[in-house]
Amino acid sequence: MTKYIIKKYHQNDYEIWNAFIGLAKNATFLFHRDFIEYHNDRFDDFSLLVFEDDNLKAVLPANIKGNSVYSHQGLTYGGLVFNSKLKGEKVESILDHILLYLKENSIENLYYKPIPDFYLQRGNQDVDFFLFKRGAVLERKEMNLAINLELPLQISKSKLKHFRRIENLDLDIVEEKDFGPFWGKILEPRLLEKFNVKPVHTKEEMTHLKQKFPENIRQYSVYQNDEIIAGITIFETKNVIKSQYGATSEKGEQVRALDFLFINLIHKYKRKGKQFFDMGIVNEENESGYHSGLLKQKEELGCSVYNQDFYKINIK
Repeated sequence: MTKYIIKKYHQNDYEIWNAFIGLAKNATFLFHRDFIEYHNDRFDDFSLLVFEDDNLKAVLPANIKGNSVYSHQGLTYGGLVFNSKLKGEKVESILDHILLYLKENSIENLYYKPIPDFYLQRGNQDVDFFLFKRGAVLERKEMNLAINLELPLQISKSKLKHFRRIENLDLDIVEEKDFGPFWGKILEPRLLEKFNVKPVHTKEEMTHLKQKFPENIRQYSVYQNDEIIAGITIFETKNVIKSQYGATSEKGEQVRALDFLFINLIHKYKRKGKQFFDMGIVNEENESGYHSGLLKQKEELGCSVYNQDFYKINIK
């Protein structure tokens, strides 16, 4: 069996880590150290690098909390990131080396959330199978709503009817460089009013990330008579567009400005050849486990359900 060396990430590994992410089979810009580290104050990093001799073969973005290691809690998705030439048996061997390393470091549990399959043309379930064979349990599922842009769009008739009416209201869609108008006038006040929460990212954090990843993070806003009434923050990867944030003012709700923006962006990125439009999860802590209004809204925009799985394995 091939011998792999597991090493905990150190700031001196910044260059080799990022170079690897740029070439890996199953990575997006979220795994770049500049993205992982923007919220270092909130997470105790426990990312791992896997070497065969002096060659980096895989990395695991992760953080530690107590006696448990998490497939990084500061990222929407994660999991083991590996070389495109790595075959199944070697992926299995790398996982075994990681589990042994965790055991030797007194880790009791590994919580693992793989990147959803639709982000990757070649699939991404190698590790899921090997985890299952080693006693991992499916701790929870989340419904991730996404549109397959390679198929004919399935936007509901009612959404299209309102869209055609909205087109005559003289609304302007602007791609903005400044997150201030959307964060300050729409997103933060509406989240506070509706859910008594704040966005995960502050305006300053999003501005910082935009500077680091100018081609991956975009802000689209809808204006009416020079007044912002809705907006969507986009995370763009090679194959997928993800709506990270979407919100509208009361005035925007009255004219369905958010639907207007979503439908325009769906068509825009379909024309650009993107494969999926990811609209995120609809889970909620209630009896049914999901927000029925959000589910309906996203399905009417043409979304289907793709599962986001979360695994837990006890380190023995």
